[in-house]
Amino acid sequence: MRTVTLPNGTALPALGLGTWHYGESPRSRAAEVKAVRQALELGVRLFDTAEMYGEGGAEEVLGQALAEALRAGDVRREELTIVSKVYPHNASLQGLPQACERSLRRLQLDRLELYLLHWSGSHPLRDTVAAFEALQSRGHVAHWGVSNFDLDDMKALWRVPGGSACAVNQVYYSLSQRGIEFDLVPWQRERGLPFMAYCPMDQGALAAEPQLLPIARRLGATPAQLALAWLLQRGDVVAIPKAVREQHLRENATAGAITLDEQALTELDALFPPPDDKQPLAIV
Repeated sequence: MRTVTLPNGTALPALGLGTWHYGESPRSRAAEVKAVRQALELGVRLFDTAEMYGEGGAEEVLGQALAEALRAGDVRREELTIVSKVYPHNASLQGLPQACERSLRRLQLDRLELYLLHWSGSHPLRDTVAAFEALQSRGHVAHWGVSNFDLDDMKALWRVPGGSACAVNQVYYSLSQRGIEFDLVPWQRERGLPFMAYCPMDQGALAAEPQLLPIARRLGATPAQLALAWLLQRGDVVAIPKAVREQHLRENATAGAITLDEQALTELDALFPPPDDKQPLAIV
């Protein structure tokens, strides 16, 4: 499994499982729990969720699956990287630790490896950072970060005491959504700050993109694997595709073994050119 290094030297798996839309329907729960268990069997060790997903439902699904796997001895807790996100309206000095406690209860865990501010809100960043630091001092959170932060947001965070301790920025990043490469990517790379990429396959659109087929076939891959491999090869991106079906889980888990040659990279740049000016931050 490829890894991505946080600013403090901690290594994270470069490929994880996203859980957006998990926990929204009781009818889907058994299949979603099974998907997490299958992902573990395939070697996935990083799981991304949020209190917003299914209003806690996704955390409950993930918590059930992990508890079952831990009891069965399928995985050890120290092997796992669990990421969750807090609503901006809960990111106050008092609200953030309470939100974290609720998330941990749903996840059936006593700590998170990464806890992110889901997007910038109305609470002062200095309060949010102080609350993250308090959670770290209590051992409830190993690292903290942000999500959906554009360059201006990151610069504002860096001006806050302790803000430069941010470990990661989770954004919408894919072959067809490369706007961050104009200014945000260079700024973060200067600081050794990696990305987490949600919607790395454009919610499935890239998996069905006919223009990717010739390149994928030449490399012995599927278009979905090609899109993931492109992100993973960048070296400072953790991709978190969401999947439930076993076929998709297997495709995703093996995407890291695919190496894109210069011809493939050139062809992909021609199909999905990098930006030549500032773009609005892509958000879904």
